[in-house]
Amino acid sequence: MTEIFGIILIEGLIYGIMALGVFISFRILDFPDLTVDGSFPLGAAVMAACLLAGIPFIPAFMLTFAAGSLAGVATALFHNKLKIPGLLAGILTMTILYSINLRIQKFSPNISFLRVETLFDKIHSIMKGMMGSTWSVLILLVLVTFVIKTLLDLFFHTDMGLTLGAMGDNEQMVIAQGVNPHIMKMIGIGVSNGLVALSGAFAAQYQGQADVNLGRGVVIMGLASVMIGEFLIRSNRISLLTLRVLLGSVAFRGIMFLARNLTFLSLRPSDLQLIYGLSIVLLLLLTGRKQKKNKRSV
Repeated sequence: MTEIFGIILIEGLIYGIMALGVFISFRILDFPDLTVDGSFPLGAAVMAACLLAGIPFIPAFMLTFAAGSLAGVATALFHNKLKIPGLLAGILTMTILYSINLRIQKFSPNISFLRVETLFDKIHSIMKGMMGSTWSVLILLVLVTFVIKTLLDLFFHTDMGLTLGAMGDNEQMVIAQGVNPHIMKMIGIGVSNGLVALSGAFAAQYQGQADVNLGRGVVIMGLASVMIGEFLIRSNRISLLTLRVLLGSVAFRGIMFLARNLTFLSLRPSDLQLIYGLSIVLLLLLTGRKQKKNKRSV
């Protein structure tokens, strides 16, 4: 039972990094960004290329973040310069990224990590004898997510971070203050997809392979995690907002684990997309009822 709980926490934290990226685009910027489904496998592909080339882990993760950020900047440029609607701009970048990801993986749909040492393998070999592989990986991910969350919290307390938050609420007010909203969107969407790519890099190493289809339905998982977190904690403080995203991701992975193991439902792995979609529908219904209830109470 403890092993299962550890796996849920590991998956929750890995996809929680992605959910933080979705939180920035969908909640902070109010920008419906579907680039996520392309930048997630992009992170996996770049990490695979780095590992095969023998690049150390820290530079590899930096390259992964940079690649994801460039994908986000491309979406922002499509939206800002070509006046393409945000939703369509994200779909366009996601479509382009599929071919780019294949090229990075040398036209192979998936790359196995069996012959290369991943970060998780390295940590397990260092901590071998002290604890099992699940718990050594979990400790690493707790440290990584703590660092990422802390950096995000600090960023959103800077002038630039506060401006990003204000732009999502009232773009005209930000323009009136002499700030270029196009640059702000490029920064926000770039950081968002950089985090998503990092998550893809961790997910690929955890699963033992990079796959071009790894990002299918990822944006739905991120949205579900964000929305579940909003039910768990109600606050406007950025530190609690990022915390509830991570908690929502862990809760979502736990719900998915329960759904997969309810034998009377006879669910198969191919039914996961159905579960993801229905979970979003359910959360939207609950959110709508909650908002109506709050309006009546006011």
